[in-house]
Amino acid sequence: MADDTAADTLPADDSSFGDSDDSLFADGYVGDPAVRDEWDNRYAERPRLWSGQPNGALVAGVADLAPGRVLDVGCGEGADAIWLARSGWDVTAVEVSGVALARAAAHAREAGARVRWVHAGLTEAALPPASFDLVSAQYPALLRTPGSTAERVLLDAVAPGGVLLFVHHAGMDEHHSGQDGGFDPADYVWPSTVAALLGDDWRVEVDEERPRVLPEGGAGAHHTHDVVLRARRLR
Repeated sequence: MADDTAADTLPADDSSFGDSDDSLFADGYVGDPAVRDEWDNRYAERPRLWSGQPNGALVAGVADLAPGRVLDVGCGEGADAIWLARSGWDVTAVEVSGVALARAAAHAREAGARVRWVHAGLTEAALPPASFDLVSAQYPALLRTPGSTAERVLLDAVAPGGVLLFVHHAGMDEHHSGQDGGFDPADYVWPSTVAALLGDDWRVEVDEERPRVLPEGGAGAHHTHDVVLRARRLR
């Protein structure tokens, strides 16, 4: 999704999930094969799908945070994960596309950045609960699931005192079915659907639409505004 060499990829259920050694590997994608194949095909159409630069909303959104453990949801070709790792964060990055992860791992080696790459869907990744100081979801194509499972996985991954930063393109959740080749916003998770689940154990720090810091190139460069949700888990 957004924006692997075998030696750099961890299995989703690896017992060393919390270790610093990212040299382990098991070739076992966990998730819906149709979703994986769809994104593999999309990435395979171009030598590079995204800009290669970290998302501006992420850079701005974590400027006041001390580095800790971070989960990058839908890491794509790895620009955000690599930037976070080079900024001192301990990074776990989840992605459904093996084509994207191969590029991400190669870029990380070139940059001298260490990242745990997890080839899995978010709801199938067996993430350790309440373990991440930051959960970053930048423009994810995250399908909704019965019982809001996907949204709750995002929230459950955040440690007490940690932050969820969920960013998406403004107006995407208002498109009508069929407007974009059958795209139906009701099928996807948006900042508003996550915000609706926040209880009194969360404090919303940012919930707004703002102009987007536009990257040079990349598939999403035509979007000009973001919706940004930043929420802190209190306990």
